Amino acid sequence: MRQLTGHDASFLYSDTLHANSNVTFIQIYDQSTAPGGKVRFKSILAHIESRLHRSPIFRSKLLRVPLELDYPYWIEDEHFDLEYHVRHIALPEPGDWRQFCIQASRIHARALDLNRPLWEIYVIEGLDSIVDLPPGSFALLTKIHHAAVDVEGQNEIIDVLHDTARRPAKPAPPEPWFPERAPHSISLMGRGALHAMWSPWKLLGPLARFAPAAAAFARDVLRPEHPTVTRFNSVVSSHRVFDTRRFMQDEFESIRRLVAGATLDDAAVAVCAGGLRRYLDAQGELPEVDLTALATATKDRPEVSWRRVQLGTALADPVERLALIHRQTSSAQIPARARAGAALELNTCTITRVPGPSVPLYLGGARMTYFSAILPIADGMGLAFAVTQYDARIVVSPTSCRELMPDPQAFTQCVRDSFQEYLALARPTPAAGVAAKGIRSARRRASASGTRSPKVRTVRTGATAPRAAKAGRRRSTAPRR
Repeated sequence: MRQLTGHDASFLYSDTLHANSNVTFIQIYDQSTAPGGKVRFKSILAHIESRLHRSPIFRSKLLRVPLELDYPYWIEDEHFDLEYHVRHIALPEPGDWRQFCIQASRIHARALDLNRPLWEIYVIEGLDSIVDLPPGSFALLTKIHHAAVDVEGQNEIIDVLHDTARRPAKPAPPEPWFPERAPHSISLMGRGALHAMWSPWKLLGPLARFAPAAAAFARDVLRPEHPTVTRFNSVVSSHRVFDTRRFMQDEFESIRRLVAGATLDDAAVAVCAGGLRRYLDAQGELPEVDLTALATATKDRPEVSWRRVQLGTALADPVERLALIHRQTSSAQIPARARAGAALELNTCTITRVPGPSVPLYLGGARMTYFSAILPIADGMGLAFAVTQYDARIVVSPTSCRELMPDPQAFTQCVRDSFQEYLALARPTPAAGVAAKGIRSARRRASASGTRSPKVRTVRTGATAPRAAKAGRRRSTAPRR
């Protein structure tokens, strides 16, 4: 029996009816590499069953302390049923990438059963209409509660289920499993009282759970005219939208070299910021004041987990935007989680680097060809970017709700346009170089003269729907390689 940390428990306490803390990893496989060129559902089920003993996540469910006197515990589920957690579906018509994103978003939005282990795996077939995927490809959607997984760290459940060899060694027989007996409620209350005695500050835990609501009240009532509010700083609905864009890693390497010392993470944040700027500008909602995001720190600074980063959305020049981001991430800035009053600081989105496999992975011999993630969103921060890296590609995947982002394909096209703008500056052709230089000069003149002055929008309420995207901006969202 293991007790949740305060950080992990906070994800449970933040769950609401319309916004839960689910994280969904999406993997797509080419089954032509598997023995016989086919991976059957029963083989996947048997494969997962053979790996259950490798991680306590699979069979552990929550055990709450009466009266919430202490953080919950992980206890083995004596009624564990593998076939409840692993499900088999096919993509409905038309079976294209847009339909896949809709299906994945619906699965992600549904809350997990808190009386069972907090994970589900969906095996999805019927992907043959998706452009650029090998025939017969299938997907795995691994949905797990944020309280059970460290999204910014090592994805244990991904590592356990996969092999680094196409034909791995025959696994040993699974170890016999006997579930542990759950302690009595009186025993749990006694433990909670003892922990409170040794750590009196824990008694403030229940009050701390109201902090997000208090912060939202302070923003919406006490400071209703905050100048950096966008449509994403609003109440989210229970409906999720997700889309993705794939880029080559070597192209991002070229982009980061536009600014000396910049990292791949800096380049990814800059591309996301440029996409957000383009999207809001297309809606006539781009504030003059710079927007900010909570972003994971670069991997070479493990002591800092999150940073509040100024995105440079008020800058027309993309290189200046990248330089601004790099200056912040390379400084000894206080982590956002530890900074006093951070809850009251208004951020437009989160940008999370989700570590992907560093080598090609296989599931039953089928090679993984795609890896991305759908992240949780919450009231006041209805936009989250997942940035994954696998197989020499970087994937940028925004998550929002359909009321705040009714056109996710238009949003991801803005992200791609932002990437292409950077790439044109990083790898200019003779003609493109002259054009890019002219565009940058024109933007500097416009910025200096103040010709663009979009009006700053105030806080949206749940009754104020954001405007839909302008006609003609919707494009295909099939993954481009």
